[in-house]
Amino acid sequence: MEQPAWQYVSSAPEPSAVPAAARTLVIDLEGALLRSELLMEALFSSPARLLARFGAGGRPGMAALTDVLAQAEIDYAHLPYDPDVLNQALAARARGAKVYLVAGRLPGHAAGIAAHLGFDGVVTPADLAAGELPFDRGTIDRIENRGGRNPGLKVWVKALRVYQYAKNTLVFVPALTAHQMNFATLGYALLAFLAFSACASGAYLMNDLLDLAADRQHPTKRHRALAAGDLPISSALSAIPALWLFAVAASLFISPLFLGVLGAYLATTIAYSLVLKRKMLVDVVTLAGLYSLRIVAGAVGVGVVLSEWLLIFSLFVFTSLALIKRFSELSMREGAGLADPSNRDYRITDLHVIAAMAAASAMNAVTVFSLYVSSTAVTPLYSRPWMLWLMTPLLLYWFGRALMMAHRREMPDDPILYAFRDGPSRTAVAAMICIMLAAI
Repeated sequence: MEQPAWQYVSSAPEPSAVPAAARTLVIDLEGALLRSELLMEALFSSPARLLARFGAGGRPGMAALTDVLAQAEIDYAHLPYDPDVLNQALAARARGAKVYLVAGRLPGHAAGIAAHLGFDGVVTPADLAAGELPFDRGTIDRIENRGGRNPGLKVWVKALRVYQYAKNTLVFVPALTAHQMNFATLGYALLAFLAFSACASGAYLMNDLLDLAADRQHPTKRHRALAAGDLPISSALSAIPALWLFAVAASLFISPLFLGVLGAYLATTIAYSLVLKRKMLVDVVTLAGLYSLRIVAGAVGVGVVLSEWLLIFSLFVFTSLALIKRFSELSMREGAGLADPSNRDYRITDLHVIAAMAAASAMNAVTVFSLYVSSTAVTPLYSRPWMLWLMTPLLLYWFGRALMMAHRREMPDDPILYAFRDGPSRTAVAAMICIMLAAI
Protein backbone atom coordinates (compact mmCIF):
# COMPACT_ATOMS: atom_id res chain seq x y z
CA MET A 1 0.00 0.00 0.00
CA GLU A 2 1.29 3.47 -0.90
CA GLN A 3 2.57 5.36 2.13
CA PRO A 4 1.14 8.84 2.83
CA ALA A 5 3.36 11.87 2.31
CA TRP A 6 3.12 12.76 6.01
CA GLN A 7 3.70 10.93 9.24
CA TYR A 8 2.32 11.36 12.72
CA VAL A 9 5.04 12.06 15.31
CA SER A 10 4.25 12.59 18.98
CA SER A 11 6.84 14.18 21.25
CA ALA A 12 4.41 14.44 24.16
CA PRO A 13 3.56 12.16 27.06
CA GLU A 14 0.86 9.51 26.77
CA PRO A 15 -2.59 10.99 25.96
CA SER A 16 -3.88 9.96 29.38
CA ALA A 17 -1.15 12.00 31.10
CA VAL A 18 -1.98 15.32 29.41
CA PRO A 19 -5.50 16.74 29.07
CA ALA A 20 -6.62 17.21 25.45
CA ALA A 21 -7.16 20.92 25.97
CA ALA A 22 -3.53 21.32 27.04
CA ARG A 23 -2.05 19.66 23.97
CA THR A 24 -0.85 21.39 20.82
CA LEU A 25 -0.97 19.97 17.30
CA VAL A 26 1.73 21.23 14.91
CA ILE A 27 1.26 20.50 11.19
CA ASP A 28 3.66 21.03 8.32
CA LEU A 29 1.80 23.18 5.82
CA GLU A 30 3.55 21.89 2.71
CA GLY A 31 3.76 18.16 2.25
CA ALA A 32 1.25 17.38 4.98
CA LEU A 33 -1.80 19.66 5.06
CA LEU A 34 -1.45 21.23 1.62
CA ARG A 35 -1.43 18.86 -1.37
CA SER A 36 0.50 21.42 -3.39
CA GLU A 37 3.42 23.87 -3.25
CA LEU A 38 2.61 27.24 -1.69
CA LEU A 39 5.14 29.12 -3.82
CA MET A 40 3.67 27.64 -7.00
CA GLU A 41 0.14 28.34 -5.81
CA ALA A 42 1.08 31.99 -5.40
CA LEU A 43 2.72 32.03 -8.83
CA PHE A 44 -0.30 30.61 -10.64
CA SER A 45 -3.06 32.24 -8.59
CA SER A 46 -3.32 34.96 -11.24
CA PRO A 47 -0.35 34.79 -13.65
CA ALA A 48 -1.29 37.78 -15.80
CA ARG A 49 -1.80 40.05 -12.80
CA LEU A 50 1.44 38.91 -11.20
CA LEU A 51 3.41 39.56 -14.39
CA ALA A 52 1.93 43.04 -14.59
CA ARG A 53 2.90 43.77 -10.99
CA PHE A 54 6.39 42.39 -11.50
CA GLY A 55 6.88 44.49 -14.62
CA ALA A 56 5.59 47.62 -12.91
CA GLY A 57 7.82 47.13 -9.88
CA GLY A 58 10.98 48.18 -11.69
CA ARG A 59 13.16 45.99 -9.43
CA PRO A 60 14.48 42.87 -11.14
CA GLY A 61 15.62 39.81 -9.21
CA MET A 62 14.32 37.20 -6.79
CA ALA A 63 13.64 39.73 -4.04
CA ALA A 64 11.18 41.61 -6.25
CA LEU A 65 9.55 38.34 -7.34
CA THR A 66 9.18 37.25 -3.70
CA ASP A 67 7.49 40.55 -2.87
CA VAL A 68 5.06 40.10 -5.75
CA LEU A 69 4.28 36.50 -4.76
CA ALA A 70 3.65 37.61 -1.19
CA GLN A 71 0.94 39.93 -2.55
CA ALA A 72 -0.69 37.24 -4.72
CA GLU A 73 -4.42 36.73 -4.24
CA ILE A 74 -4.73 33.06 -3.31
CA ASP A 75 -8.17 31.57 -2.79
CA TYR A 76 -7.52 29.78 0.51
CA ALA A 77 -10.99 28.24 0.55
CA HIS A 78 -10.38 26.14 -2.58
CA LEU A 79 -6.78 25.00 -2.06
CA PRO A 80 -6.24 21.22 -2.24
CA TYR A 81 -5.97 20.25 1.44
CA ASP A 82 -5.30 16.66 2.47
CA PRO A 83 -8.68 15.56 3.87
CA ASP A 84 -7.23 13.14 6.45
CA VAL A 85 -4.81 15.71 7.88
CA LEU A 86 -7.46 18.43 7.84
CA ASN A 87 -9.94 16.19 9.66
CA GLN A 88 -7.35 15.37 12.32
CA ALA A 89 -6.62 19.06 12.81
CA LEU A 90 -10.30 20.02 13.05
CA ALA A 91 -10.98 17.15 15.45
CA ALA A 92 -8.10 18.27 17.68
CA ARG A 93 -9.36 21.85 17.52
CA ALA A 94 -12.85 20.67 18.55
CA ARG A 95 -11.34 18.92 21.59
CA GLY A 96 -9.80 22.21 22.67
CA ALA A 97 -6.26 21.65 21.45
CA LYS A 98 -4.27 24.47 19.84
CA VAL A 99 -3.29 23.97 16.19
CA TYR A 100 -0.30 25.64 14.54
CA LEU A 101 1.05 25.42 11.00
CA VAL A 102 4.75 25.10 10.22
CA ALA A 103 5.75 27.17 7.18
CA GLY A 104 9.18 28.23 6.04
CA ARG A 105 8.21 30.62 3.25
CA LEU A 106 5.51 33.12 2.33
CA PRO A 107 4.49 33.59 5.99
CA GLY A 108 1.69 35.97 5.04
CA HIS A 109 -0.07 33.32 2.98
CA ALA A 110 0.59 30.69 5.64
CA ALA A 111 -1.04 32.97 8.21
CA GLY A 112 -3.96 33.51 5.84
CA ILE A 113 -4.49 29.75 5.52
CA ALA A 114 -4.30 29.33 9.31
CA ALA A 115 -6.85 32.10 9.83
CA HIS A 116 -9.17 30.68 7.17
CA LEU A 117 -9.13 27.23 8.78
CA GLY A 118 -9.54 28.62 12.29
CA PHE A 119 -6.09 27.57 13.53
CA ASP A 120 -4.09 29.41 16.18
CA GLY A 121 -1.14 30.62 14.15
CA VAL A 122 2.06 29.85 12.26
CA VAL A 123 5.55 28.92 13.41
CA THR A 124 8.70 28.49 11.34
CA PRO A 125 11.04 25.47 11.27
CA ALA A 126 13.66 27.71 12.91
CA ASP A 127 11.26 28.42 15.77
CA LEU A 128 10.79 24.70 16.30
CA ALA A 129 14.53 24.05 16.26
CA ALA A 130 15.29 26.88 18.69
CA GLY A 131 12.36 26.15 20.96
CA GLU A 132 11.02 29.71 20.59
CA LEU A 133 7.36 28.71 20.57
CA PRO A 134 4.13 30.37 21.72
CA PHE A 135 3.12 27.15 23.49
CA ASP A 136 4.49 24.49 25.85
CA ARG A 137 7.04 22.37 23.95
CA GLY A 138 6.32 19.31 26.09
CA THR A 139 2.78 18.82 24.81
CA ILE A 140 3.37 18.84 21.05
CA ASP A 141 1.86 16.35 18.62
CA ARG A 142 3.17 16.82 15.11
CA ILE A 143 2.10 15.84 11.62
CA GLU A 144 5.11 16.45 9.43
CA ASN A 145 6.17 16.15 5.84
CA ARG A 146 8.05 12.98 4.99
CA GLY A 147 8.82 13.76 1.38
CA GLY A 148 7.28 14.89 -1.87
CA ARG A 149 4.31 13.21 -3.45
CA ASN A 150 5.16 10.87 -6.29
CA PRO A 151 2.31 10.80 -8.79
CA GLY A 152 1.73 7.39 -10.32
CA LEU A 153 0.98 6.41 -13.90
CA LYS A 154 -2.76 6.84 -13.38
CA VAL A 155 -2.26 10.44 -12.28
CA TRP A 156 -0.06 11.23 -15.28
CA VAL A 157 -2.54 9.63 -17.69
CA LYS A 158 -5.24 11.81 -16.19
CA ALA A 159 -3.12 14.99 -16.23
CA LEU A 160 -1.92 14.49 -19.81
CA ARG A 161 -5.51 13.78 -20.85
CA VAL A 162 -4.57 10.68 -22.80
CA TYR A 163 -8.27 10.11 -23.48
CA GLN A 164 -8.20 13.30 -25.56
CA TYR A 165 -5.79 11.65 -28.00
CA ALA A 166 -8.88 10.32 -29.79
CA LYS A 167 -9.15 13.79 -31.36
CA ASN A 168 -5.72 13.41 -32.91
CA THR A 169 -6.88 10.45 -35.00
CA LEU A 170 -8.07 13.22 -37.34
CA VAL A 171 -4.55 13.24 -38.81
CA PHE A 172 -5.41 9.88 -40.42
CA VAL A 173 -8.46 11.32 -42.24
CA PRO A 174 -6.65 12.78 -45.31
CA ALA A 175 -4.90 9.46 -45.99
CA LEU A 176 -8.18 7.57 -45.64
CA THR A 177 -10.23 9.89 -47.82
CA ALA A 178 -7.47 9.97 -50.48
CA HIS A 179 -7.29 6.14 -50.32
CA GLN A 180 -3.56 6.23 -49.60
CA MET A 181 -3.36 3.31 -47.19
CA ASN A 182 0.16 1.96 -47.78
CA PHE A 183 2.64 1.16 -45.01
CA ALA A 184 4.77 4.30 -45.44
CA THR A 185 1.75 6.61 -45.39
CA LEU A 186 0.35 5.03 -42.25
CA GLY A 187 3.80 5.24 -40.62
CA TYR A 188 4.02 8.99 -41.21
CA ALA A 189 0.42 9.43 -40.06
CA LEU A 190 1.21 7.54 -36.85
CA LEU A 191 4.24 9.75 -36.20
CA ALA A 192 2.09 12.82 -36.82
CA PHE A 193 -0.43 11.43 -34.33
CA LEU A 194 2.30 11.05 -31.68
CA ALA A 195 3.63 14.57 -32.33
CA PHE A 196 0.18 16.12 -31.99
CA SER A 197 -0.55 14.08 -28.86
CA ALA A 198 2.65 15.21 -27.12
CA CYS A 199 2.09 18.81 -28.19
CA ALA A 200 -1.52 18.73 -27.00
CA SER A 201 -0.61 17.19 -23.63
CA GLY A 202 1.88 19.98 -22.99
CA ALA A 203 -0.79 22.51 -23.90
CA TYR A 204 -3.32 20.83 -21.59
CA LEU A 205 -0.89 21.03 -18.67
CA MET A 206 -0.23 24.69 -19.40
CA ASN A 207 -3.96 25.40 -19.65
CA ASP A 208 -4.63 23.66 -16.34
CA LEU A 209 -1.89 25.70 -14.67
CA LEU A 210 -3.39 28.94 -15.93
CA ASP A 211 -6.90 27.85 -14.92
CA LEU A 212 -6.13 26.51 -11.45
CA ALA A 213 -8.34 28.96 -9.58
CA ALA A 214 -11.30 28.64 -11.96
CA ASP A 215 -11.04 24.83 -12.17
CA ARG A 216 -11.22 24.47 -8.38
CA GLN A 217 -14.58 26.22 -8.37
CA HIS A 218 -15.97 24.09 -11.22
CA PRO A 219 -18.18 21.09 -10.33
CA THR A 220 -16.15 18.60 -12.42
CA LYS A 221 -12.88 20.31 -13.37
CA ARG A 222 -11.90 20.52 -9.69
CA HIS A 223 -11.04 16.82 -9.97
CA ARG A 224 -8.30 17.47 -12.53
CA ALA A 225 -4.87 16.29 -11.39
CA LEU A 226 -3.38 19.76 -10.86
CA ALA A 227 -6.49 21.32 -9.36
CA ALA A 228 -6.88 18.42 -6.91
CA GLY A 229 -3.21 18.47 -5.93
CA ASP A 230 -2.59 14.93 -7.25
CA LEU A 231 0.18 16.23 -9.54
CA PRO A 232 2.74 18.74 -8.20
CA ILE A 233 2.87 21.99 -10.14
CA SER A 234 6.66 21.70 -10.40
CA SER A 235 6.29 18.30 -12.10
CA ALA A 236 3.92 19.79 -14.66
CA LEU A 237 6.36 22.63 -15.33
CA SER A 238 9.10 20.07 -16.06
CA ALA A 239 6.87 17.93 -18.27
CA ILE A 240 5.67 20.73 -20.57
CA PRO A 241 9.03 21.49 -22.29
CA ALA A 242 9.87 17.76 -22.46
CA LEU A 243 6.62 17.01 -24.30
CA TRP A 244 7.08 19.91 -26.69
CA LEU A 245 10.68 18.94 -27.46
CA PHE A 246 9.52 15.42 -28.36
CA ALA A 247 6.83 16.91 -30.62
CA VAL A 248 9.43 19.09 -32.39
CA ALA A 249 11.79 16.12 -32.90
CA ALA A 250 9.01 13.96 -34.34
CA SER A 251 7.86 16.81 -36.60
CA LEU A 252 11.34 17.38 -38.02
CA PHE A 253 11.51 13.68 -38.89
CA ILE A 254 8.35 14.14 -40.99
CA SER A 255 9.05 17.49 -42.68
CA PRO A 256 9.75 21.16 -41.89
CA LEU A 257 6.32 22.05 -43.31
CA PHE A 258 4.64 19.71 -40.84
CA LEU A 259 6.60 21.40 -38.03
CA GLY A 260 5.23 24.73 -39.26
CA VAL A 261 1.66 23.44 -39.07
CA LEU A 262 2.29 22.01 -35.59
CA GLY A 263 3.81 25.33 -34.55
CA ALA A 264 0.70 27.14 -35.77
CA TYR A 265 -1.42 24.69 -33.78
CA LEU A 266 0.61 25.28 -30.61
CA ALA A 267 0.63 29.07 -31.02
CA THR A 268 -3.14 29.08 -31.53
CA THR A 269 -3.60 26.78 -28.53
CA ILE A 270 -1.54 29.10 -26.31
CA ALA A 271 -3.45 32.13 -27.55
CA TYR A 272 -6.68 30.23 -26.86
CA SER A 273 -5.61 29.40 -23.29
CA LEU A 274 -4.46 32.95 -22.53
CA VAL A 275 -7.04 35.12 -24.30
CA LEU A 276 -9.27 33.65 -26.99
CA LYS A 277 -11.28 31.23 -24.85
CA ARG A 278 -12.65 34.20 -22.91
CA LYS A 279 -14.04 35.83 -26.08
CA MET A 280 -17.61 35.02 -27.05
CA LEU A 281 -17.79 32.92 -30.27
CA VAL A 282 -14.11 33.61 -30.95
CA ASP A 283 -13.42 30.55 -28.80
CA VAL A 284 -15.80 28.46 -30.92
CA VAL A 285 -14.19 29.50 -34.20
CA THR A 286 -10.74 28.88 -32.71
CA LEU A 287 -11.69 25.37 -31.56
CA ALA A 288 -13.07 24.57 -35.01
CA GLY A 289 -9.84 25.84 -36.53
CA LEU A 290 -7.72 23.72 -34.18
CA TYR A 291 -9.64 20.59 -35.15
CA SER A 292 -9.28 21.45 -38.84
CA LEU A 293 -5.55 22.06 -38.36
CA ARG A 294 -5.21 18.41 -37.38
CA ILE A 295 -6.64 17.43 -40.76
CA VAL A 296 -4.34 19.90 -42.53
CA ALA A 297 -1.39 18.44 -40.62
CA GLY A 298 -2.42 14.94 -41.62
CA ALA A 299 -2.43 15.93 -45.30
CA VAL A 300 0.96 17.63 -44.99
CA GLY A 301 2.41 14.73 -43.00
CA VAL A 302 1.51 12.03 -45.51
CA GLY A 303 1.97 14.20 -48.58
CA VAL A 304 -1.53 14.15 -50.07
CA VAL A 305 -3.47 17.06 -51.57
CA LEU A 306 -6.05 18.37 -49.14
CA SER A 307 -9.54 18.41 -50.63
CA GLU A 308 -11.34 21.73 -50.28
CA TRP A 309 -14.55 19.75 -49.82
CA LEU A 310 -13.06 17.99 -46.80
CA LEU A 311 -11.79 21.25 -45.34
CA ILE A 312 -15.14 23.08 -45.67
CA PHE A 313 -17.04 20.06 -44.35
CA SER A 314 -14.73 19.78 -41.35
CA LEU A 315 -15.06 23.48 -40.49
CA PHE A 316 -18.85 23.23 -40.29
CA VAL A 317 -18.69 19.94 -38.38
CA PHE A 318 -16.25 21.21 -35.79
CA THR A 319 -18.03 24.55 -35.40
CA SER A 320 -21.19 22.62 -34.58
CA LEU A 321 -19.36 20.37 -32.12
CA ALA A 322 -17.70 23.33 -30.40
CA LEU A 323 -21.10 24.99 -29.99
CA ILE A 324 -22.57 21.74 -28.64
CA LYS A 325 -19.72 21.63 -26.12
CA ARG A 326 -20.51 25.16 -24.93
CA PHE A 327 -24.21 24.32 -24.79
CA SER A 328 -23.49 21.22 -22.70
CA GLU A 329 -21.28 23.17 -20.27
CA LEU A 330 -23.86 25.94 -19.79
CA SER A 331 -26.78 23.51 -19.42
CA MET A 332 -24.83 21.57 -16.76
CA ARG A 333 -24.27 24.82 -14.86
CA GLU A 334 -27.95 25.67 -15.16
CA GLY A 335 -28.93 22.24 -13.84
CA ALA A 336 -26.53 22.60 -10.90
CA GLY A 337 -27.87 26.05 -10.05
CA LEU A 338 -24.51 27.72 -10.70
CA ALA A 339 -23.94 31.27 -11.88
CA ASP A 340 -22.61 32.27 -15.30
CA PRO A 341 -19.03 31.05 -15.86
CA SER A 342 -16.43 33.58 -14.76
CA ASN A 343 -13.79 32.53 -17.29
CA ARG A 344 -16.08 32.39 -20.36
CA ASP A 345 -17.94 35.20 -22.09
CA TYR A 346 -21.24 33.32 -22.08
CA ARG A 347 -24.42 33.48 -20.04
CA ILE A 348 -26.84 30.72 -19.20
CA THR A 349 -29.51 32.75 -20.99
CA ASP A 350 -27.54 32.21 -24.24
CA LEU A 351 -28.46 28.51 -24.32
CA HIS A 352 -31.20 28.78 -26.95
CA VAL A 353 -29.09 30.87 -29.33
CA ILE A 354 -26.12 28.50 -28.99
CA ALA A 355 -28.36 25.48 -29.67
CA ALA A 356 -29.76 27.14 -32.81
CA MET A 357 -26.28 27.97 -34.10
CA ALA A 358 -25.07 24.41 -33.40
CA ALA A 359 -27.99 22.93 -35.34
CA ALA A 360 -27.45 25.36 -38.24
CA SER A 361 -23.74 24.48 -38.50
CA ALA A 362 -24.57 20.77 -38.42
CA MET A 363 -27.10 21.12 -41.24
CA ASN A 364 -24.61 23.14 -43.27
CA ALA A 365 -22.10 20.30 -42.88
CA VAL A 366 -24.68 17.81 -44.21
CA THR A 367 -25.45 20.16 -47.10
CA VAL A 368 -21.76 20.44 -48.02
CA PHE A 369 -21.45 16.65 -47.93
CA SER A 370 -24.47 16.30 -50.20
CA LEU A 371 -23.01 18.80 -52.67
CA TYR A 372 -19.73 16.85 -52.64
CA VAL A 373 -21.51 13.58 -53.45
CA SER A 374 -23.28 15.37 -56.33
CA SER A 375 -20.03 16.79 -57.73
CA THR A 376 -17.54 15.33 -60.18
CA ALA A 377 -14.87 15.21 -57.44
CA VAL A 378 -16.10 11.78 -56.27
CA THR A 379 -15.72 10.04 -59.64
CA PRO A 380 -11.93 9.45 -59.51
CA LEU A 381 -12.12 8.09 -55.97
CA TYR A 382 -15.29 5.98 -55.88
CA SER A 383 -16.60 3.40 -58.33
CA ARG A 384 -20.06 3.47 -56.71
CA PRO A 385 -20.45 7.10 -55.53
CA TRP A 386 -24.24 6.74 -55.29
CA MET A 387 -23.71 4.66 -52.13
CA LEU A 388 -22.34 7.73 -50.35
CA TRP A 389 -25.87 9.13 -50.25
CA LEU A 390 -26.58 6.53 -47.57
CA MET A 391 -24.28 8.46 -45.24
CA THR A 392 -26.54 11.54 -45.28
CA PRO A 393 -29.29 10.16 -43.00
CA LEU A 394 -26.62 8.77 -40.68
CA LEU A 395 -25.03 12.22 -40.41
CA LEU A 396 -28.43 13.78 -39.72
CA TYR A 397 -29.07 11.14 -37.05
CA TRP A 398 -25.72 11.60 -35.31
CA PHE A 399 -25.87 15.41 -35.20
CA GLY A 400 -29.47 15.27 -34.01
CA ARG A 401 -28.59 12.76 -31.30
CA ALA A 402 -25.65 14.87 -30.10
CA LEU A 403 -27.90 17.91 -29.79
CA MET A 404 -30.58 15.95 -27.97
CA MET A 405 -28.13 14.39 -25.50
CA ALA A 406 -26.64 17.81 -24.75
CA HIS A 407 -30.11 19.25 -24.24
CA ARG A 408 -30.91 16.41 -21.81
CA ARG A 409 -27.65 17.11 -19.96
CA GLU A 410 -26.44 13.61 -20.73
CA MET A 411 -23.26 14.68 -22.53
CA PRO A 412 -20.67 15.57 -19.88
CA ASP A 413 -17.74 15.03 -22.28
CA ASP A 414 -16.42 16.69 -25.36
CA PRO A 415 -18.78 15.70 -28.26
CA ILE A 416 -16.00 13.89 -30.14
CA LEU A 417 -15.05 11.91 -27.04
CA TYR A 418 -18.74 11.25 -26.43
CA ALA A 419 -18.96 9.71 -29.89
CA PHE A 420 -16.25 7.19 -28.92
CA ARG A 421 -18.08 6.26 -25.71
CA ASP A 422 -21.72 6.33 -26.84
CA GLY A 423 -22.95 3.00 -28.29
CA PRO A 424 -25.39 4.39 -30.92
CA SER A 425 -22.79 6.95 -32.02
CA ARG A 426 -20.16 4.24 -32.48
CA THR A 427 -22.64 2.21 -34.51
CA ALA A 428 -23.46 5.18 -36.75
CA VAL A 429 -19.76 5.96 -37.33
CA ALA A 430 -18.98 2.30 -38.08
CA ALA A 431 -21.86 2.19 -40.56
CA MET A 432 -20.54 5.31 -42.33
CA ILE A 433 -17.08 3.77 -42.60
CA CYS A 434 -18.53 0.58 -44.07
CA ILE A 435 -20.54 2.57 -46.60
CA MET A 436 -17.46 4.55 -47.66
CA LEU A 437 -15.45 1.34 -48.11
CA ALA A 438 -18.25 -0.27 -50.07
CA ALA A 439 -18.43 2.77 -52.37
CA ILE A 440 -14.75 2.56 -53.35
